[in-house]
Amino acid sequence: MREFGYQRAVDVAGAVAVLEADPQARVLGGGTNLVDLMKTGVERPGLLVDVRELPLNQVELTDEGGLRIGATVTNSDLAAHPEVRRRYPALTQAVLAGASGQLRNMATVGGNLLQRTRCGYFGDVAQPCNKRTPGSGCPALAGEHHNSAILGASDHCVAVHPSDMAVALTAFDAVVSYETGDGPGELPIADFYLPVGDAPHRETALPQGALITGVTLPAAPVAAASRYRKVRERASYAFAIGSVAAALDVEAGVVRDVRLALGAVASRPWRALQAERLLKGAPADARTFAAAADAELAAARPLAHNGYKVTLTRNLVVAILTELAEEAAR
Repeated sequence: MREFGYQRAVDVAGAVAVLEADPQARVLGGGTNLVDLMKTGVERPGLLVDVRELPLNQVELTDEGGLRIGATVTNSDLAAHPEVRRRYPALTQAVLAGASGQLRNMATVGGNLLQRTRCGYFGDVAQPCNKRTPGSGCPALAGEHHNSAILGASDHCVAVHPSDMAVALTAFDAVVSYETGDGPGELPIADFYLPVGDAPHRETALPQGALITGVTLPAAPVAAASRYRKVRERASYAFAIGSVAAALDVEAGVVRDVRLALGAVASRPWRALQAERLLKGAPADARTFAAAADAELAAARPLAHNGYKVTLTRNLVVAILTELAEEAAR
């Protein structure tokens, strides 16, 4: 690890001023992702700006009935918060599925959102990678890609986004708040993560030097009946090979409202809008759920060794929606 500077931020304005003045500066929250990448040489910041002591560590109810989550709230505190567990149980489940207890105690909400989309080649500086060195190539296309993207990928990158939390936040239309030298700004999470396109090194729409200050979850009554399901290659801490965040509101056997987001299938959390459109107003049964999943996955373009993800994701969608429908019928 090469030498770097360290500065502890005492207020948001001061942190933003440092970040905007130095393009080589990076925000340090819990460091559970950034420090690992620094050790391998993938990230080489000249300065770390420690934001852990900023007053951004609260979870608060909004006037509209949603929640505002500060950027430095730890994953452990978020998962344990009673209002998160009551109003958005899928978010609690996603956070608990995302890492070991030790990592959750350190990791922050803002840092989780900024996890680098990656595959094994991204973490190996001896290999080419368009995310690390634009134009150098994507060896995963013809190499190891069993956990690569099946939706929204390009010839420039097939890595998948690693966050579980972000999948649940995507299902519930979260809005990311940030601060710049020009003042505050907001990005719906649907716009926060950029499509991979031909510039996979650009992962978010955050302006240069911006500091994430929090995430707002709009009021969503359907979210109270929600669930997150994750499949991984070992039961202990591991990235997903498929995941689903779902919420379902059923009345008289008919889907009144639904939210559905997929993880480990694309370079960003994937909102299943096509499936949601087909489900609303349709019978809440396994046949409908399967048809909706098939419609969403019709755009899948698997590589030679990750086609299993289409079947896996379809089965996850059907299973989790069926469970939610059965609970609603009790």
